[in-house]
Amino acid sequence: MKLIEFEGQNEVIAKEQPPYLPFPCHRIWADPEGRTTCCWELTWKERIKVLFTGRVWHQILTFQNKLQPQRLTVEKPELPQGDCV
Repeated sequence: MKLIEFEGQNEVIAKEQPPYLPFPCHRIWADPEGRTTCCWELTWKERIKVLFTGRVWHQILTFQNKLQPQRLTVEKPELPQGDCV
């Protein structure tokens, strides 16, 4: 599974910050929830595994800070244009 670029993205976090991987995303700064959307692409093997198990594991690195709300979905959320960044 890897993060991929997508139509509507407006930022790439950690673009040149080894050892971190680039994080293409759509950020909405004017939104009180501070929504940041990213897109993951599964390999064929991962797709088959999800098809049979119906499970996706989500691990979050908090560095001992408070956990931020998370949302996983299979539908692309609305990505408003304009005053996003």
